[in-house]
Amino acid sequence: MSRAVLALAITLVFCQITSATADDRLVRRFTSGDGPTAVGTSFSDAGEDQEEDGPQAIATGERGKVFVLDQINSRILTFDPKDTAAAPQALALPPDVRPTDLVVKGADLYVWDGKVHALQPLGPESAPTRGLTETRSAEPVDDTVMTAFAQVGSTDGGDLQGETTRGVKTNRRNDLARQTVSTHGRGTVVASVTLTDRGAGAVLDIQGQGASGVSAKIRLRVRDRLGTVAFLDIDKSGRMYVLAENIPLSIRDTAFAFVARFSPAGVLEGVHEVPLSSTTVSRRCVTVSADGDVYFLKTLKTAVDIIGLGFRATPNAKFVEASRRQPNAAALAWADPKGISMAVGPLTRQKVIQAALSYEGIQWTVTPPVYGADNEACSGFSGRIRVPMYMIGKVGQTVRGVPYCWGCQGSIRQFVDRIQHGTLAGNVCTKDGVRTDVAGVDCSSFVSAAWGLSTHFSTAAIPAIAEQLANPWDLQPGDALDKPGSHVVLFLGFTPNREAQVMEASPGACNGRVCRNIYPLSWLLSRGFIPVRYRALMN
Repeated sequence: MSRAVLALAITLVFCQITSATADDRLVRRFTSGDGPTAVGTSFSDAGEDQEEDGPQAIATGERGKVFVLDQINSRILTFDPKDTAAAPQALALPPDVRPTDLVVKGADLYVWDGKVHALQPLGPESAPTRGLTETRSAEPVDDTVMTAFAQVGSTDGGDLQGETTRGVKTNRRNDLARQTVSTHGRGTVVASVTLTDRGAGAVLDIQGQGASGVSAKIRLRVRDRLGTVAFLDIDKSGRMYVLAENIPLSIRDTAFAFVARFSPAGVLEGVHEVPLSSTTVSRRCVTVSADGDVYFLKTLKTAVDIIGLGFRATPNAKFVEASRRQPNAAALAWADPKGISMAVGPLTRQKVIQAALSYEGIQWTVTPPVYGADNEACSGFSGRIRVPMYMIGKVGQTVRGVPYCWGCQGSIRQFVDRIQHGTLAGNVCTKDGVRTDVAGVDCSSFVSAAWGLSTHFSTAAIPAIAEQLANPWDLQPGDALDKPGSHVVLFLGFTPNREAQVMEASPGACNGRVCRNIYPLSWLLSRGFIPVRYRALMN
């Protein structure tokens, strides 16, 4: 491309989508398992409070290849989406790296497990299986990689702000008002995001670096209120892609996410709608290729699909809207369980956050009795063992966070006492029944403990002690997002990019412990999570 400045005036104002939903296409299907054409998943119908878990991230490289983070099997799978007959190549992760996110920049691979690891493949390029080794470059990870991780919440969480805990203080890399993006087609660009129209709109000022010569301004607006806004890419043809979400002001309406595509001349060409409902939560589920194909990571109970998202043209549109606006079925179905009651006392938000932080921040030593056997396989899971991933290989070392243990409960004091007496720690097997000989917490017992309850309220029982919030934007630190029968997370606050910062006990997203995570709000709302407030919580 010439060095001449490409001046674009891109306007997206009330772009209403009225045409029929474009057809998505199946690019590749993975079965559940650890074979060459399978990925690790953890689905079960044995009982409640079992979080579904599958691949956490999808990305594309310069040569058009798709990369899938198969973290349960400790590997990355890569394949050519244009060659459906060819088997995927497996890239084995280093044994001490347990990532939950993946970024591909050119020929370089980066993963996140609380910090960034730069990885490099070993062995012949055509081999069906290759190893990955961590590079020891003296240069720090650049802003494009950190922006890519921050766009889906893979950053350190920052510190809580003040005694009122009405907000979360995040570090500079969490603030996506300025996004430095490595694009496939135009090199590195900087996108500065400014909210307009009381949160319903945004202006993205895009400036190229070096010889790219890109200069663009994108005006984006939705019906209700914008959640996350992420400048994703510019393809080889110069078309630009922005991921955004519409978050309604009423929980009875459905949130939705979309990728808007613009022509090099600055004209909105249309959108790729992201089908979030009826899938499990993946941290990075959307990626754009150099050719402009938009791929979606869709994890279901029977398979994991890579979907090429259909494109819907939007000529003369008025505002960005889902192709089919439907009421939120999960919110309408919310009801108090019958026969459950609980006397509760007043509780401050500060105490809730302090209690939660104690579960996330505790540091303890993994002794041989606490670790147990390394071959306790989980029933129904290929390659998964009882030991949480963050503890694997850590005997004699100090780790952070109370481990995930399905069906377990207990205070911090009880956990410390049990591991000091050699009790096994952690159990991510969710098909074998609850084990009383293991210490830790699951998602709902963690939230129950943060709310000061000595009784373990399951995700299905939480409606007995919590009220549904009418507006998801009313969430405050100490509230929760609950999906009855599946999973619950404790809300910490909104990030500067209007994402939900949460704390949760999770076998997948947290590598089997209590940790902080950040999610675009539609990722949760569209999948059936309901914003709730513990009735004893004082404002």
